[in-house]
Amino acid sequence: MRSLFFFCYNVVVLPVFWTLLHVAKIFNDKVRRGIEGRENLFQKLADGTSSMNSRHRIWFHVSSMGEYEQAKPMIRALKERHPDWRVIVSFFSPSGYDNSKLGKLADFITYIPFDSTSNAKRFLDIVKPSLVIFVRYDLWPNHLLEIYRRGIPVLLVNATLAPDSRRLLPIIRQFHHYIFNMLTSICTVSNTDADAFRSLELHHPQIETIGDTRYDQVWQRSLEGKQKHLFTEHVLQGKKVIVAGSTWSEDEEVLLPALKQIIHTRNDILIVVVPHEPTLNTLERLERLFENGKRCIRFSDMNDYDDEPVVVVDSVGILMGLYQYANVAYVGGSFKQGIHNVLEPAIYGIPVIFGPVYTNSQEALLLVQLGGASVIHTSEECYQTLSTLLDSKEIQEKMGSIALSLVKNHIGATEKLIAHIEALLSTPSTP
Repeated sequence: MRSLFFFCYNVVVLPVFWTLLHVAKIFNDKVRRGIEGRENLFQKLADGTSSMNSRHRIWFHVSSMGEYEQAKPMIRALKERHPDWRVIVSFFSPSGYDNSKLGKLADFITYIPFDSTSNAKRFLDIVKPSLVIFVRYDLWPNHLLEIYRRGIPVLLVNATLAPDSRRLLPIIRQFHHYIFNMLTSICTVSNTDADAFRSLELHHPQIETIGDTRYDQVWQRSLEGKQKHLFTEHVLQGKKVIVAGSTWSEDEEVLLPALKQIIHTRNDILIVVVPHEPTLNTLERLERLFENGKRCIRFSDMNDYDDEPVVVVDSVGILMGLYQYANVAYVGGSFKQGIHNVLEPAIYGIPVIFGPVYTNSQEALLLVQLGGASVIHTSEECYQTLSTLLDSKEIQEKMGSIALSLVKNHIGATEKLIAHIEALLSTPSTP
């Protein structure tokens, strides 16, 4: 039966996927960059890894930047403990690949090639990994099958599987049974996830609840963020600060009327809006919405700050540092496809608010359950929630304390994973 699934995957699914990608690249710059970025991939890979003389090569695969952030604590710890080991990171997404070039954490960064049988064999022939780690998801069947055939230990870390996941539906369930059964270990975020994986009746992988390295990463980034001085005391003096992070137009339709009402009823407010995609069109649209920009200033113009109540951020990569100044944070994506990272503001011990689309995030679910976050549905509800939090230091501190405790209580997954990796590499793996 496994052979039949792989036959259908290779003969039907992959050709259709490949065709759709090449059609999409005509209209989508991100898809085009992903395809063009894979040109001469194997030559670049061979050139970049040929001089890697080391006891072990660890290959991490991540889908995009979010998963790379989850991998960073593990990579950092491995490099500190085993400086003679080499780390290779592959990306599927061009946005993740491009942004990863800004750091020097991994020894080599590449795209993962298109998931054909021949590409998988060629990729592994060049990389020669001692261990493979997939972060969160993005398991490519042909690559995984070739890894399994070669007896290379392979981990799925920060793994999640909701009890109502589509991966547990009939037929799809059976396919994922074969996919997950080729893993050596599945390291889950929670016991609920572990039970969901066990429901697939897997006999090969070890399933263990280890936790989520995102908590470790956000803790490290908060320490780095506190070293950044993004606002002067002059800007912050006497102000209560709202930071709206990673907002989309769907968020702004609900959020901005509430923020404008806050501005008109208070003179002690500073609102920092950080759009998820700070394109020129987005920045100009936000400025128009805030009274045609009369009460706005862009972050890049802060040297000319004249007590404007709204800062529209036109820079990337500074959101984490901006949250440290907030009395309350709004996290975007929660009126669109799914909420963004709620741990980034939570680590600073501030209340978090967001819209109704947050079930994609276990951390958001926990924050709501514990009382560290509030969910808003309308502009009026948003205004009332913000006003309450800004006026009540007691409520603000209580919710912020809950948010901070959530992060602190979940730190430590990285150490457990490193111990697991070290144990695997000291024992030969057999399929």
